[in-house]
Amino acid sequence: MKPALSEAAKRVGIWIRVSTDDQARGESPEHHEARARMYADSRGWTVVDVYNLAGVSGKSVMDHPETKRMLKDMRAGRITGLIFSKLARLARNTRELLDFADLFKAEGADLISLQEAIDTSTPAGRLFYTMIAAMATWEREEIGSRVAASVSVRAKLGKKLGGQAPFGYRYEGHDLVPDPKEAPVVRRMYELFAEHGRIRTVCRLLNDAGHRMRKGAKFGYTTVNRLLTDSTAVGRHRVNYAKSLGDKKRWHLKPESEWMFHPVPPIVSDDLWNRANAALTERRSTRKPPAKKPVQLFAGVVYCDCGGKMYVPANTPKYVCYTCTKKPKNKIPITDLENVFHSQLRDFFFSPAEIAKHLENADSTLKEKADLLASMEAEDARLKTEAEKLYQLYLADKLSVDSFGERHRPIEERLKQLGDEIPRLQGEIDFLKINYLSSSEVVSEAQDLYSKWPSLPFEEKRRVIENITEKIVVGDGDISLELCYLPSSAELLSKEHRNLTD
Repeated sequence: MKPALSEAAKRVGIWIRVSTDDQARGESPEHHEARARMYADSRGWTVVDVYNLAGVSGKSVMDHPETKRMLKDMRAGRITGLIFSKLARLARNTRELLDFADLFKAEGADLISLQEAIDTSTPAGRLFYTMIAAMATWEREEIGSRVAASVSVRAKLGKKLGGQAPFGYRYEGHDLVPDPKEAPVVRRMYELFAEHGRIRTVCRLLNDAGHRMRKGAKFGYTTVNRLLTDSTAVGRHRVNYAKSLGDKKRWHLKPESEWMFHPVPPIVSDDLWNRANAALTERRSTRKPPAKKPVQLFAGVVYCDCGGKMYVPANTPKYVCYTCTKKPKNKIPITDLENVFHSQLRDFFFSPAEIAKHLENADSTLKEKADLLASMEAEDARLKTEAEKLYQLYLADKLSVDSFGERHRPIEERLKQLGDEIPRLQGEIDFLKINYLSSSEVVSEAQDLYSKWPSLPFEEKRRVIENITEKIVVGDGDISLELCYLPSSAELLSKEHRNLTD
Protein backbone atom coordinates (compact mmCIF):
# COMPACT_ATOMS: atom_id res chain seq x y z
CA MET A 1 0.00 0.00 0.00
CA LYS A 2 1.28 3.44 -0.91
CA PRO A 3 1.74 5.94 1.93
CA ALA A 4 -1.02 8.52 2.28
CA LEU A 5 -0.15 12.08 1.30
CA SER A 6 -0.11 14.92 3.80
CA GLU A 7 -3.18 17.09 4.39
CA ALA A 8 -1.53 20.07 2.69
CA ALA A 9 -0.89 18.09 -0.48
CA LYS A 10 -4.33 16.47 -0.69
CA ARG A 11 -6.09 16.82 -4.02
CA VAL A 12 -9.63 15.50 -4.14
CA GLY A 13 -12.37 14.72 -6.60
CA ILE A 14 -16.11 15.10 -6.08
CA TRP A 15 -18.34 12.16 -7.00
CA ILE A 16 -21.92 13.06 -7.94
CA ARG A 17 -24.58 10.46 -8.57
CA VAL A 18 -28.02 11.91 -7.90
CA SER A 19 -31.15 9.87 -8.55
CA THR A 20 -34.31 11.34 -10.08
CA ASP A 21 -35.99 11.01 -6.64
CA ASP A 22 -33.20 13.07 -5.06
CA GLN A 23 -33.63 15.77 -7.70
CA ALA A 24 -37.39 15.80 -7.09
CA ARG A 25 -36.63 16.59 -3.43
CA GLY A 26 -34.52 19.55 -4.52
CA GLU A 27 -31.14 17.80 -4.21
CA SER A 28 -29.66 18.82 -7.53
CA PRO A 29 -26.17 17.83 -8.73
CA GLU A 30 -25.14 21.46 -8.13
CA HIS A 31 -26.37 21.22 -4.53
CA HIS A 32 -24.30 18.09 -3.87
CA GLU A 33 -21.24 19.64 -5.52
CA ALA A 34 -21.50 22.82 -3.41
CA ARG A 35 -21.82 20.76 -0.21
CA ALA A 36 -18.73 18.70 -1.08
CA ARG A 37 -16.72 21.80 -2.02
CA MET A 38 -17.55 23.34 1.36
CA TYR A 39 -16.20 20.27 3.14
CA ALA A 40 -13.04 20.32 1.03
CA ASP A 41 -12.54 24.03 1.80
CA SER A 42 -12.96 23.33 5.53
CA ARG A 43 -10.14 20.79 5.34
CA GLY A 44 -7.93 23.02 3.19
CA TRP A 45 -8.05 20.56 0.28
CA THR A 46 -7.96 21.35 -3.46
CA VAL A 47 -10.84 20.12 -5.62
CA VAL A 48 -9.25 18.85 -8.83
CA ASP A 49 -12.23 17.44 -10.73
CA VAL A 50 -15.91 16.51 -10.56
CA TYR A 51 -17.09 13.08 -11.69
CA ASN A 52 -20.75 13.44 -12.65
CA LEU A 53 -22.95 10.33 -12.89
CA ALA A 54 -26.27 12.14 -12.34
CA GLY A 55 -29.16 9.85 -13.26
CA VAL A 56 -26.96 6.74 -13.55
CA SER A 57 -28.25 3.62 -11.78
CA GLY A 58 -26.20 2.55 -8.75
CA LYS A 59 -26.71 -1.14 -9.45
CA SER A 60 -23.34 -1.29 -11.21
CA VAL A 61 -21.11 1.74 -11.83
CA MET A 62 -17.64 0.17 -12.06
CA ASP A 63 -17.70 0.04 -15.87
CA HIS A 64 -19.09 3.56 -16.38
CA PRO A 65 -16.73 5.92 -18.30
CA GLU A 66 -16.76 8.47 -15.43
CA THR A 67 -15.78 5.72 -12.96
CA LYS A 68 -12.91 4.61 -15.17
CA ARG A 69 -11.77 8.24 -15.52
CA MET A 70 -11.90 8.71 -11.74
CA LEU A 71 -9.93 5.50 -11.04
CA LYS A 72 -7.35 6.46 -13.66
CA ASP A 73 -6.88 9.86 -11.96
CA MET A 74 -6.62 8.17 -8.55
CA ARG A 75 -4.00 5.66 -9.72
CA ALA A 76 -2.01 8.42 -11.41
CA GLY A 77 -2.01 10.44 -8.17
CA ARG A 78 -4.02 13.27 -9.72
CA ILE A 79 -6.54 12.88 -6.88
CA THR A 80 -5.76 11.48 -3.43
CA GLY A 81 -9.32 11.40 -2.11
CA LEU A 82 -12.94 11.21 -3.27
CA ILE A 83 -15.83 13.08 -1.60
CA PHE A 84 -19.42 11.89 -2.05
CA SER A 85 -22.71 12.62 -0.29
CA LYS A 86 -23.34 9.10 1.07
CA LEU A 87 -22.29 5.49 0.49
CA ALA A 88 -25.45 4.69 -1.50
CA ARG A 89 -24.49 7.45 -3.94
CA LEU A 90 -21.05 5.89 -4.52
CA ALA A 91 -22.63 2.53 -5.40
CA ARG A 92 -25.57 0.44 -4.27
CA ASN A 93 -23.81 -2.81 -5.10
CA THR A 94 -22.10 -4.04 -1.90
CA ARG A 95 -19.39 -5.85 -3.84
CA GLU A 96 -18.52 -2.66 -5.73
CA LEU A 97 -18.40 -0.64 -2.49
CA LEU A 98 -15.84 -3.08 -1.10
CA ASP A 99 -13.94 -3.01 -4.41
CA PHE A 100 -13.78 0.80 -4.29
CA ALA A 101 -12.47 0.65 -0.72
CA ASP A 102 -9.78 -1.90 -1.65
CA LEU A 103 -8.69 0.08 -4.74
CA PHE A 104 -8.36 3.34 -2.80
CA LYS A 105 -6.57 1.67 0.11
CA ALA A 106 -4.04 0.08 -2.27
CA GLU A 107 -3.16 3.54 -3.66
CA GLY A 108 -3.09 5.30 -0.28
CA ALA A 109 -6.12 7.41 -1.25
CA ASP A 110 -9.12 8.28 0.95
CA LEU A 111 -12.90 7.92 0.72
CA ILE A 112 -15.06 10.61 2.35
CA SER A 113 -18.78 9.92 2.86
CA LEU A 114 -20.52 13.04 4.21
CA GLN A 115 -23.83 11.45 5.25
CA GLU A 116 -22.22 8.61 7.24
CA ALA A 117 -19.45 10.92 8.55
CA ILE A 118 -16.68 8.60 7.37
CA ASP A 119 -13.37 10.16 6.33
CA THR A 120 -10.54 7.63 6.00
CA SER A 121 -7.96 10.43 6.09
CA THR A 122 -8.63 10.74 9.86
CA PRO A 123 -7.53 8.19 12.51
CA ALA A 124 -11.14 7.70 13.58
CA GLY A 125 -12.28 7.18 10.01
CA ARG A 126 -9.58 4.59 9.40
CA LEU A 127 -10.48 2.84 12.63
CA PHE A 128 -14.19 2.91 11.82
CA TYR A 129 -13.61 1.41 8.37
CA THR A 130 -11.19 -1.20 9.76
CA MET A 131 -13.73 -2.30 12.37
CA ILE A 132 -16.53 -2.51 9.81
CA ALA A 133 -14.27 -4.57 7.53
CA ALA A 134 -13.33 -6.85 10.44
CA MET A 135 -16.98 -7.38 11.35
CA ALA A 136 -17.85 -8.09 7.70
CA THR A 137 -15.06 -10.67 7.52
CA TRP A 138 -16.29 -12.26 10.75
CA GLU A 139 -19.81 -12.52 9.30
CA ARG A 140 -18.43 -14.05 6.08
CA GLU A 141 -16.59 -16.63 8.21
CA GLU A 142 -19.85 -17.45 9.99
CA ILE A 143 -21.65 -17.91 6.65
CA GLY A 144 -18.73 -20.00 5.39
CA SER A 145 -18.99 -22.24 8.46
CA ARG A 146 -22.69 -22.87 7.80
CA VAL A 147 -21.97 -23.64 4.14
CA ALA A 148 -19.15 -26.01 5.16
CA ALA A 149 -21.53 -27.79 7.52
CA SER A 150 -24.02 -28.34 4.69
CA VAL A 151 -21.21 -29.76 2.52
CA SER A 152 -20.48 -32.40 5.18
CA VAL A 153 -24.14 -33.42 5.30
CA ARG A 154 -24.32 -33.75 1.50
CA ALA A 155 -21.08 -35.76 1.52
CA LYS A 156 -22.48 -38.18 4.13
CA LEU A 157 -25.59 -38.67 2.00
CA GLY A 158 -23.42 -39.45 -1.02
CA LYS A 159 -24.73 -36.48 -3.01
CA LYS A 160 -22.70 -34.70 -5.66
CA LEU A 161 -20.79 -31.73 -4.19
CA GLY A 162 -20.10 -29.95 -7.47
CA GLY A 163 -16.90 -29.54 -9.43
CA GLN A 164 -15.40 -31.65 -12.20
CA ALA A 165 -14.98 -35.39 -12.15
CA PRO A 166 -11.42 -36.54 -11.26
CA PHE A 167 -9.14 -37.15 -14.24
CA GLY A 168 -9.83 -40.66 -15.50
CA TYR A 169 -13.56 -40.47 -14.72
CA ARG A 170 -16.70 -38.76 -15.93
CA TYR A 171 -20.18 -38.24 -14.51
CA GLU A 172 -23.12 -40.22 -15.84
CA GLY A 173 -25.97 -38.56 -14.02
CA HIS A 174 -24.74 -38.45 -10.41
CA ASP A 175 -22.46 -41.49 -10.74
CA LEU A 176 -18.72 -41.53 -11.44
CA VAL A 177 -17.66 -44.00 -14.13
CA PRO A 178 -14.25 -44.52 -15.84
CA ASP A 179 -13.74 -42.32 -18.88
CA PRO A 180 -12.80 -44.48 -21.90
CA LYS A 181 -10.16 -41.96 -23.07
CA GLU A 182 -8.69 -40.87 -19.73
CA ALA A 183 -8.80 -44.10 -17.68
CA PRO A 184 -6.09 -45.86 -19.77
CA VAL A 185 -3.78 -42.83 -19.24
CA VAL A 186 -4.23 -43.07 -15.46
CA ARG A 187 -3.52 -46.80 -15.56
CA ARG A 188 -0.36 -46.18 -17.65
CA MET A 189 0.74 -43.53 -15.15
CA TYR A 190 0.71 -46.05 -12.29
CA GLU A 191 2.54 -48.63 -14.38
CA LEU A 192 5.29 -46.14 -15.31
CA PHE A 193 5.73 -45.11 -11.67
CA ALA A 194 5.94 -48.75 -10.55
CA GLU A 195 8.66 -49.27 -13.17
CA HIS A 196 10.76 -46.11 -12.74
CA GLY A 197 9.87 -44.84 -9.24
CA ARG A 198 10.31 -41.17 -10.23
CA ILE A 199 7.45 -38.74 -10.79
CA ARG A 200 9.40 -36.47 -13.17
CA THR A 201 10.28 -39.47 -15.32
CA VAL A 202 6.57 -40.41 -15.46
CA CYS A 203 5.71 -36.85 -16.54
CA ARG A 204 8.31 -36.91 -19.33
CA LEU A 205 7.25 -40.32 -20.66
CA LEU A 206 3.53 -39.44 -20.62
CA ASN A 207 4.13 -36.12 -22.40
CA ASP A 208 6.51 -37.69 -24.94
CA ALA A 209 3.82 -40.25 -25.75
CA GLY A 210 1.43 -37.39 -26.57
CA HIS A 211 -0.83 -37.75 -23.54
CA ARG A 212 -2.35 -34.53 -22.19
CA MET A 213 -4.60 -33.37 -19.38
CA ARG A 214 -8.29 -32.67 -19.95
CA LYS A 215 -7.74 -29.09 -21.21
CA GLY A 216 -4.65 -29.89 -23.25
CA ALA A 217 -1.97 -29.08 -20.67
CA LYS A 218 1.09 -31.28 -20.24
CA PHE A 219 1.47 -33.49 -17.20
CA GLY A 220 3.50 -31.83 -14.42
CA TYR A 221 4.99 -33.01 -11.13
CA THR A 222 2.16 -31.70 -8.93
CA THR A 223 -0.57 -33.16 -11.14
CA VAL A 224 0.97 -36.63 -11.35
CA ASN A 225 1.71 -36.69 -7.61
CA ARG A 226 -1.92 -35.76 -6.87
CA LEU A 227 -3.33 -38.40 -9.22
CA LEU A 228 -1.05 -41.12 -7.80
CA THR A 229 -2.30 -40.43 -4.26
CA ASP A 230 -5.98 -40.09 -5.21
CA SER A 231 -7.80 -43.20 -3.95
CA THR A 232 -10.54 -42.70 -6.55
CA ALA A 233 -8.40 -44.70 -9.01
CA VAL A 234 -8.57 -47.74 -6.71
CA GLY A 235 -12.36 -47.45 -6.28
CA ARG A 236 -12.67 -45.19 -3.19
CA HIS A 237 -13.73 -41.65 -4.18
CA ARG A 238 -12.65 -39.20 -1.46
CA VAL A 239 -14.96 -36.25 -0.68
CA ASN A 240 -15.10 -33.47 1.95
CA TYR A 241 -11.33 -33.60 2.36
CA ALA A 242 -10.23 -30.06 1.39
CA LYS A 243 -11.28 -26.45 1.90
CA SER A 244 -10.70 -23.47 -0.38
CA LEU A 245 -8.54 -20.61 0.94
CA GLY A 246 -10.41 -18.02 -1.11
CA ASP A 247 -9.48 -18.77 -4.70
CA LYS A 248 -9.45 -21.74 -7.06
CA LYS A 249 -5.70 -22.39 -6.73
CA ARG A 250 -5.21 -22.49 -2.96
CA TRP A 251 -6.59 -25.29 -0.78
CA HIS A 252 -5.76 -26.94 2.50
CA LEU A 253 -6.63 -30.44 3.72
CA LYS A 254 -9.26 -30.94 6.41
CA PRO A 255 -8.59 -33.37 9.31
CA GLU A 256 -8.76 -36.99 8.15
CA SER A 257 -11.63 -37.59 10.58
CA GLU A 258 -13.83 -35.44 8.29
CA TRP A 259 -12.92 -37.26 5.07
CA MET A 260 -15.54 -39.51 3.46
CA PHE A 261 -15.23 -42.20 0.79
CA HIS A 262 -17.78 -43.48 -1.71
CA PRO A 263 -17.32 -46.64 -3.82
CA VAL A 264 -16.74 -46.18 -7.58
CA PRO A 265 -15.52 -48.54 -10.32
CA PRO A 266 -11.69 -48.91 -9.98
CA ILE A 267 -9.17 -48.14 -12.72
CA VAL A 268 -6.12 -49.81 -11.11
CA SER A 269 -5.70 -52.81 -8.80
CA ASP A 270 -5.27 -52.54 -5.02
CA ASP A 271 -1.77 -53.99 -5.29
CA LEU A 272 -0.59 -51.43 -7.87
CA TRP A 273 -2.09 -48.49 -5.95
CA ASN A 274 -0.68 -49.67 -2.59
CA ARG A 275 2.84 -50.12 -4.00
CA ALA A 276 2.81 -46.63 -5.55
CA ASN A 277 1.60 -44.94 -2.37
CA ALA A 278 3.97 -46.89 -0.11
CA ALA A 279 6.87 -45.59 -2.23
CA LEU A 280 5.54 -42.01 -2.07
CA THR A 281 5.03 -42.20 1.70
CA GLU A 282 8.58 -43.47 2.24
CA ARG A 283 9.96 -40.65 0.09
CA ARG A 284 8.01 -37.99 2.03
CA SER A 285 9.17 -39.36 5.39
CA THR A 286 12.84 -38.93 4.45
CA ARG A 287 12.39 -35.40 3.11
CA LYS A 288 12.97 -32.59 5.60
CA PRO A 289 10.39 -29.82 5.15
CA PRO A 290 11.72 -26.23 5.03
CA ALA A 291 11.33 -24.28 8.24
CA LYS A 292 8.49 -21.75 8.11
CA LYS A 293 9.11 -18.49 9.89
CA PRO A 294 6.03 -17.57 11.93
CA VAL A 295 4.50 -14.09 11.70
CA GLN A 296 3.60 -12.77 15.13
CA LEU A 297 0.41 -10.80 15.81
CA PHE A 298 2.21 -7.75 17.26
CA ALA A 299 5.35 -7.89 15.12
CA GLY A 300 6.82 -4.42 14.57
CA VAL A 301 4.87 -2.59 17.29
CA VAL A 302 6.28 -4.11 20.52
CA TYR A 303 9.11 -2.15 22.20
CA CYS A 304 11.06 -2.56 25.40
CA ASP A 305 11.09 0.42 27.78
CA CYS A 306 14.80 0.71 26.94
CA GLY A 307 13.75 1.73 23.39
CA GLY A 308 14.67 -1.48 21.56
CA LYS A 309 12.23 -3.57 19.52
CA MET A 310 11.11 -6.92 20.91
CA TYR A 311 11.03 -10.10 18.81
CA VAL A 312 9.85 -13.69 19.23
CA PRO A 313 12.78 -16.12 18.78
CA ALA A 314 12.17 -19.62 17.45
CA ASN A 315 12.97 -21.32 20.77
CA THR A 316 10.54 -19.46 23.07
CA PRO A 317 6.86 -18.34 22.98
CA LYS A 318 7.78 -14.87 24.28
CA TYR A 319 8.65 -11.42 22.96
CA VAL A 320 12.28 -10.74 23.94
CA CYS A 321 14.39 -7.55 23.87
CA TYR A 322 17.91 -8.30 22.60
CA THR A 323 19.24 -4.75 23.03
CA CYS A 324 18.27 -4.56 26.69
CA THR A 325 21.18 -4.27 29.12
CA LYS A 326 19.11 -5.58 32.03
CA LYS A 327 19.67 -9.07 33.41
CA PRO A 328 17.59 -11.04 32.74
CA LYS A 329 16.44 -9.53 29.46
CA ASN A 330 12.94 -8.06 29.25
CA LYS A 331 10.37 -10.68 28.15
CA ILE A 332 6.58 -11.10 27.89
CA PRO A 333 4.61 -14.21 26.81
CA ILE A 334 2.76 -13.93 23.49
CA THR A 335 -0.59 -14.93 25.05
CA ASP A 336 -0.25 -12.40 27.89
CA LEU A 337 0.31 -9.55 25.44
CA GLU A 338 -2.79 -10.43 23.39
CA ASN A 339 -4.89 -10.66 26.58
CA VAL A 340 -3.76 -7.17 27.61
CA PHE A 341 -4.50 -5.77 24.15
CA HIS A 342 -7.93 -7.44 24.10
CA SER A 343 -8.91 -5.91 27.43
CA GLN A 344 -7.87 -2.43 26.19
CA LEU A 345 -10.45 -2.59 23.38
CA ARG A 346 -13.29 -2.09 25.87
CA ASP A 347 -12.27 1.47 26.71
CA PHE A 348 -10.35 2.25 23.53
CA PHE A 349 -10.83 6.01 23.27
CA PHE A 350 -12.04 7.93 26.29
CA SER A 351 -12.97 7.53 29.91
CA PRO A 352 -16.75 7.86 30.55
CA ALA A 353 -16.26 11.45 31.75
CA GLU A 354 -14.33 12.42 28.63
CA ILE A 355 -16.93 10.79 26.39
CA ALA A 356 -19.73 12.72 28.08
CA LYS A 357 -17.84 16.01 27.77
CA HIS A 358 -16.94 15.37 24.16
CA LEU A 359 -20.51 14.49 23.19
CA GLU A 360 -21.95 17.46 25.10
CA ASN A 361 -19.78 19.93 23.17
CA ALA A 362 -20.40 18.16 19.88
CA ASP A 363 -24.16 17.98 20.37
CA SER A 364 -24.40 21.66 21.34
CA THR A 365 -22.50 22.95 18.31
CA LEU A 366 -24.15 20.58 15.86
CA LYS A 367 -27.63 21.32 17.24
CA GLU A 368 -27.18 25.06 16.69
CA LYS A 369 -26.13 24.57 13.10
CA ALA A 370 -28.77 21.88 12.46
CA ASP A 371 -31.48 24.21 13.80
CA LEU A 372 -30.24 26.99 11.53
CA LEU A 373 -30.21 24.63 8.56
CA ALA A 374 -33.78 23.46 9.29
CA SER A 375 -34.90 27.10 9.51
CA MET A 376 -33.28 27.98 6.18
CA GLU A 377 -34.75 24.91 4.49
CA ALA A 378 -38.21 25.81 5.81
CA GLU A 379 -37.80 29.36 4.50
CA ASP A 380 -36.64 28.01 1.14
CA ALA A 381 -39.77 25.81 0.87
CA ARG A 382 -42.07 28.70 1.91
CA LEU A 383 -40.59 31.13 -0.62
CA LYS A 384 -40.87 28.57 -3.42
CA THR A 385 -44.57 28.16 -2.57
CA GLU A 386 -45.08 31.95 -2.61
CA ALA A 387 -43.26 32.22 -5.93
CA GLU A 388 -45.55 29.57 -7.43
CA LYS A 389 -48.66 31.37 -6.15
CA LEU A 390 -47.51 34.65 -7.70
CA TYR A 391 -46.86 32.90 -11.00
CA GLN A 392 -50.37 31.39 -11.01
CA LEU A 393 -51.89 34.83 -10.29
CA TYR A 394 -49.90 36.25 -13.20
CA LEU A 395 -51.12 33.49 -15.53
CA ALA A 396 -54.72 34.21 -14.43
CA ASP A 397 -54.26 37.93 -15.31
CA LYS A 398 -54.67 38.89 -11.64
CA LEU A 399 -51.24 40.62 -11.66
CA SER A 400 -49.67 42.92 -14.22
CA VAL A 401 -46.14 42.35 -15.50
CA ASP A 402 -44.80 45.20 -13.37
CA SER A 403 -46.67 44.08 -10.25
CA PHE A 404 -45.49 40.49 -10.74
CA GLY A 405 -41.88 41.59 -11.20
CA GLU A 406 -42.00 43.89 -8.15
CA ARG A 407 -43.28 41.13 -5.89
CA HIS A 408 -41.28 38.26 -7.38
CA ARG A 409 -37.85 39.93 -7.51
CA PRO A 410 -37.12 39.94 -3.71
CA ILE A 411 -38.30 36.32 -3.46
CA GLU A 412 -36.01 35.34 -6.32
CA GLU A 413 -33.02 37.14 -4.74
CA ARG A 414 -33.59 35.49 -1.35
CA LEU A 415 -33.98 32.04 -2.97
CA LYS A 416 -30.64 32.57 -4.69
CA GLN A 417 -29.04 33.46 -1.35
CA LEU A 418 -30.52 30.35 0.27
CA GLY A 419 -29.35 28.25 -2.67
CA ASP A 420 -25.79 29.32 -1.83
CA GLU A 421 -26.09 29.28 1.97
CA ILE A 422 -27.82 25.91 2.48
CA PRO A 423 -25.11 23.70 0.86
CA ARG A 424 -22.42 25.82 2.57
CA LEU A 425 -24.05 25.20 5.96
CA GLN A 426 -24.47 21.51 5.16
CA GLY A 427 -20.75 21.39 4.38
CA GLU A 428 -19.97 22.93 7.80
CA ILE A 429 -22.18 20.35 9.51
CA ASP A 430 -20.49 17.54 7.57
CA PHE A 431 -17.10 18.86 8.68
CA LEU A 432 -18.16 18.98 12.34
CA LYS A 433 -19.76 15.53 12.25
CA ILE A 434 -16.64 13.92 10.82
CA ASN A 435 -14.23 15.76 13.11
CA TYR A 436 -16.30 15.15 16.22
CA LEU A 437 -16.96 11.72 14.73
CA SER A 438 -19.49 10.37 17.11
CA SER A 439 -17.31 9.06 19.89
CA SER A 440 -20.26 6.98 21.08
CA GLU A 441 -20.45 5.32 17.65
CA VAL A 442 -16.75 4.48 17.57
CA VAL A 443 -16.79 3.29 21.19
CA SER A 444 -19.78 1.09 20.33
CA GLU A 445 -17.82 -0.39 17.42
CA ALA A 446 -14.81 -0.91 19.70
CA GLN A 447 -17.01 -2.77 22.21
CA ASP A 448 -18.42 -4.91 19.41
CA LEU A 449 -14.90 -5.62 18.19
CA TYR A 450 -13.95 -6.56 21.77
CA SER A 451 -16.69 -9.21 21.90
CA LYS A 452 -15.85 -10.62 18.45
CA TRP A 453 -12.04 -10.52 18.88
CA PRO A 454 -11.56 -14.19 19.93
CA SER A 455 -13.43 -15.34 16.79
CA LEU A 456 -11.60 -13.14 14.27
CA PRO A 457 -9.05 -14.85 12.00
CA PHE A 458 -5.37 -14.01 12.48
CA GLU A 459 -5.22 -11.84 9.33
CA GLU A 460 -8.08 -9.60 10.53
CA LYS A 461 -6.58 -9.25 14.01
CA ARG A 462 -3.28 -8.26 12.43
CA ARG A 463 -5.02 -5.69 10.18
CA VAL A 464 -6.82 -4.10 13.17
CA ILE A 465 -3.56 -3.89 15.12
CA GLU A 466 -1.73 -2.25 12.20
CA ASN A 467 -4.46 0.40 11.87
CA ILE A 468 -5.02 1.35 15.49
CA THR A 469 -1.71 0.66 17.24
CA GLU A 470 1.12 3.17 17.35
CA LYS A 471 3.36 1.36 19.84
CA ILE A 472 3.26 -1.14 22.73
CA VAL A 473 5.93 -0.51 25.37
CA VAL A 474 6.79 -3.33 27.80
CA GLY A 475 8.42 -2.39 31.10
CA ASP A 476 9.00 -4.09 34.46
CA GLY A 477 5.51 -5.29 35.36
CA ASP A 478 3.91 -2.58 33.21
CA ILE A 479 2.59 -2.45 29.63
CA SER A 480 1.79 0.84 27.91
CA LEU A 481 -0.37 0.85 24.77
CA GLU A 482 -0.15 3.90 22.52
CA LEU A 483 -3.19 3.71 20.26
CA CYS A 484 -4.66 5.99 17.59
CA TYR A 485 -7.11 8.46 19.17
CA LEU A 486 -9.74 11.02 18.30
CA PRO A 487 -8.84 14.69 18.89
CA SER A 488 -10.17 16.18 22.11
CA SER A 489 -13.17 18.50 22.10
CA ALA A 490 -10.89 21.51 22.63
CA GLU A 491 -8.73 20.52 19.66
CA LEU A 492 -11.78 20.06 17.47
CA LEU A 493 -13.32 23.40 18.44
CA SER A 494 -10.00 25.14 17.81
CA LYS A 495 -9.63 23.46 14.41
CA GLU A 496 -13.23 24.26 13.50
CA HIS A 497 -12.71 27.91 14.40
CA ARG A 498 -9.53 28.14 12.30
CA ASN A 499 -11.15 26.62 9.23
CA LEU A 500 -14.33 28.66 9.39
CA THR A 501 -12.60 31.99 9.95
CA ASP A 502 -9.71 31.61 7.49
